[in-house]
Amino acid sequence: MTRIDIENVSIRLGGALIVDDVSLAIGDGAAVGLVGESGSGKTTLARAVVGSIAPAAGAIRRDGVIVGRPNRAQRREVQLIGQDPYSSLNPRMTVAQTIGELLRVHRIVPRAEVAARVESLLGLVHLDPEAADAYPHQFSGGQRQRIAIARALAVEPRVIVADEPTSALDVSVQATVIELLRRLRAELGLTLLFISHDLAVVNEISDTVAVMERGRIVEVADRAHFFAHPQHPYSRRLLEAVPRIAERTEGNPA
Repeated sequence: MTRIDIENVSIRLGGALIVDDVSLAIGDGAAVGLVGESGSGKTTLARAVVGSIAPAAGAIRRDGVIVGRPNRAQRREVQLIGQDPYSSLNPRMTVAQTIGELLRVHRIVPRAEVAARVESLLGLVHLDPEAADAYPHQFSGGQRQRIAIARALAVEPRVIVADEPTSALDVSVQATVIELLRRLRAELGLTLLFISHDLAVVNEISDTVAVMERGRIVEVADRAHFFAHPQHPYSRRLLEAVPRIAERTEGNPA
C-alpha cells in the first residue's frame, strides 16, 4: 500500500490556473472520492498524481518522496483507469497482446509465463480465458472497462487513480464495475483515488469524500458524515441535485 500527500499544489495549463493550492491526504489503503462538476480540475489533479503533469507550485509525495518525472518503477506504482473504455484500448491488438506487452516491458513475469498471467488477470476481473484472443470491438463497454482494469493491475500497482471510470457506462453496468473495484481494493490492498461527478457512485466506494470547486478543495469529510451533514454551500448544492443520495444516507448512515 502507498500513502499519497498532495501539498499546496497549483497547476497551470495554457496559462490558466486549473488547480489552485490544493492539499489532500490519501492514506495507505484508503479510498478517497474526489467529486465536483465538470471543469472543476479533478482530471488535471489526477494526471498530476500519476506523474503526467508537473505542478507549477507545491508537491505530490508518495510515501514521503516527491513525485517528479516518474521512472519505469515509479510508473508501475500508480496506474490510471480512464473514463472512456472505447478509446483506451488499441483496436488492432488482442487483449492478450495489450496486457502481455506490459508484462514483458516491465518484466513482471518470465516470457514463458506471460500467457498464464494474462489468463489470471482476466479471471481477476471476471472475464473468461477466451477473451485473451479477442479484439476490443468484440466486447461491451463494461467488458472493455474490466479489460482496462486488468491492464492497470498487470504491473502490480499500489495506487489506482480511477477518473470517471463508470461515466460512459449504463447504470446497471456501473454497479458491476464499482463492485469489482471495491473487491479488488480489499483483496489487493490498493490505495484508491476515485474521481467522479456522480455522488451515488462515490457513496458506494469511498471512505472519504473531497469536494473540488473551481480548482480548489472546499471540503473533506468522512463519507457518512459528508452525506448526512455537508458543511460547504457547494457540497450542499451538489447533494440537493441528487436527493436520492441524501435520503438513502439518512436511512443508513454507515
